[in-house]
Amino acid sequence: MAEIKNTDITIVDSIMGSGKTSWAIQHMEEVDKEDHFIYITPFLSEVERVKTSVSSRSFKEPLNRGKGKLDSLKKLILDEHDIVSTHALFQNADEEVIELLKVSNYKLILDEVMNVVEEFPLNKDDFKLLLDSNMVFIDETTGIIHWNESSSYQNTKYNEIKVLSKSENLIYFENTVLFWSFPVAVFQAFKEIYILTYLFEAQEQKYYYDMHNLNYSYKAVQKINDKYVLVDHADKEPYNKELIKSLINIYEGKLNDIGTEPFALSVSWYEKEKNKKLVEKMKKNLYSYFRTHAGTLTKDNMWTSFKAHKTNLKGKGYTKGFVSHNSRATNEFKNKISLAYVINRFMHPYKYKFFKSHGIKVNQDLFALSELIQWIWRSRIREEKGINLYLPSNRMRTILKNYLESEL
Repeated sequence: MAEIKNTDITIVDSIMGSGKTSWAIQHMEEVDKEDHFIYITPFLSEVERVKTSVSSRSFKEPLNRGKGKLDSLKKLILDEHDIVSTHALFQNADEEVIELLKVSNYKLILDEVMNVVEEFPLNKDDFKLLLDSNMVFIDETTGIIHWNESSSYQNTKYNEIKVLSKSENLIYFENTVLFWSFPVAVFQAFKEIYILTYLFEAQEQKYYYDMHNLNYSYKAVQKINDKYVLVDHADKEPYNKELIKSLINIYEGKLNDIGTEPFALSVSWYEKEKNKKLVEKMKKNLYSYFRTHAGTLTKDNMWTSFKAHKTNLKGKGYTKGFVSHNSRATNEFKNKISLAYVINRFMHPYKYKFFKSHGIKVNQDLFALSELIQWIWRSRIREEKGINLYLPSNRMRTILKNYLESEL
């Protein structure tokens, strides 16, 4: 993997609510107008916030005017507009977008990390057909899938494979799983990159950067005299963990018995036939927690599970409060008081093996903590208001308690 040459990558690693987005808006207001920004955020609501808050620039949002939003993004880059869009669109960046960025003067602000490595939905027989007909071939060293421009089949139903493989972001791994990897060339095409997040050390994008030998530095946000500034991460003011501890009322009681084992409430636990009755018990525990122990109104309740098991766990008094376990960077649920996180988080096994095969060590507990903290901070704790938390997995509860006693 080639080492990055020109891009200055800064990880703005600060706890939720510390002012990362406010710093970014201030920064874009102050920087010379000759520099242009692409601001990428997970949510459409944040797109509107940037458009209205950065008064000194006229941010444009890619719109579908008949040829799709990606075509609109390319035209905006060509015309050197300041651009704000979502992760979903940015992850579709193709070879043409990369080439346009290389010859432009853009800085990237990425609000929250992205899923940079995913399993690609391609039938095994379809992939065998692509190989047998010489439409694609695999680099034996890297596993990267390349499109064969010399084959007789150039206009087929596999055009998406053709586009993605030309950007070198399809990887064949362990003979059975095809991974989609966000093209590293996109990150290398920018002049500067700022990534706004918390606990970057635990996240896929960090492992991905390390895999590609990308250099980055850590900063933190602090508010000094009504102005947001970046400071060296090692010099940041410590977070007030005593305050955070005082705001989280962690349930301790017999409803936690279901999560005693190290892998209880993991994806595989929920999927095992022998645990069907235990899943029913988990549903009863949820109802009991919200009804008897939390005692809050339905509108104030928030819970999560693995999506495939949501139907099996939903119940009266909390169903409508479901919030995806990977929800990030949204204030939509800031009124929620009582929370239930009934999963035990691990990185997807294929992702774990993928990074490990490239010599990257994954910290599963830190990964779980990052996911949990992000989810908890969707609630009203982000406004320094108290919450109730049901965390039946003993592993997850221990990870959270250790975090509250640490200097992370």
